[in-house]
Amino acid sequence: MEEGMNVLHDFGIQSTRYLQVNYKDSQDWFILVSVIADLRNAFYVLFPIWFHLRETVGIKLLWVAVVGDWINLVFKWILFGQRPYWWVLDTDYYSNTSVPLIKQFPVTCETGPGSPSGHAMGAAGVYYVMVTSTLAIFRGKKRPTYGFRCLNIILWLGFWAVQLNVCLSRIYLAAHFPHQVVAGVLSGIAVAETFSHIRGIYNASLKKYCLITFFLFGFALGFYLLLKGLGVDLLWTLEKAKRWCERPEWVHLDTTPFASLFKNLGTLFGLGLALNSSMYRESCKGKLGKSLPFRLACIAASLVLLHLFDTLRPPSQIELLFYALSFCKSATVPFASASFIPYCLARVLGQTHRKSL
Repeated sequence: MEEGMNVLHDFGIQSTRYLQVNYKDSQDWFILVSVIADLRNAFYVLFPIWFHLRETVGIKLLWVAVVGDWINLVFKWILFGQRPYWWVLDTDYYSNTSVPLIKQFPVTCETGPGSPSGHAMGAAGVYYVMVTSTLAIFRGKKRPTYGFRCLNIILWLGFWAVQLNVCLSRIYLAAHFPHQVVAGVLSGIAVAETFSHIRGIYNASLKKYCLITFFLFGFALGFYLLLKGLGVDLLWTLEKAKRWCERPEWVHLDTTPFASLFKNLGTLFGLGLALNSSMYRESCKGKLGKSLPFRLACIAASLVLLHLFDTLRPPSQIELLFYALSFCKSATVPFASASFIPYCLARVLGQTHRKSL
């Protein structure tokens, strides 16, 4: 078993080496793709746009991103996946030959286990939701037209082009092995397809959001404590990252498993708060909420304010404080874009309308 994994890992290292040597000029492109594929963009960019254009798509997109990343965390803890940038330096597989030279980058040194790839899983899930939802919007009730068939082909070609670039990016940056990104893409599609059959997410009460958030946290923490009690350290990758990363400043606390857990839970809780608030009902569900100019104004205001908000970074000196503030910051994002910002705009536009009368 170990010998088989070593051969699989060696194939991954050779793949990374091949890409880094033969596509040196594509370095900036692969780094950009990896940054864009981060789930942060699903929360700060894609969610506000989709929520105000087609509310159900925005809600499903957030559920798929959050639950998919939670499943990714659990799988990572179960599978104990290595990452190329530390495995190549840590293994004795190359004891009789020279160790392949693998370049590292500022976005390489993630601290969690590597399998399946979170970037690949997140991108696959989120873009699958967007493609299938767009097709559902344009399909209509009649037989598919020639134009719809063309749109269908274009969107799916675009989807697979995105997945290919994300996968190659993660391999190029020595963050993942090929089998890990393939597993990530398949898992992301499976999660997105599952949520296309779950209708309860669109009218869930705040109580249900709280219960699900508590369950996800309790399960992850219980699983971690259970294995720790059995002598299995699920944070074994932190030591690997700190030891083998080229530069200490490239190892960030916000890439740890618990950091992603608290960010995801905060996002889900914030969505529940937003959809069950009086501000949401008065703005998005009011008369103005049906107006396209109002919805476009909500998108623009959300994108600008969330971008400014994202520049605020929780202090990382104390881990527990960092996790708590990450939870609060993440909860603020959907609450602001789906409730607070529309409410403020509705009040301003409502007062302006009354004054003009």
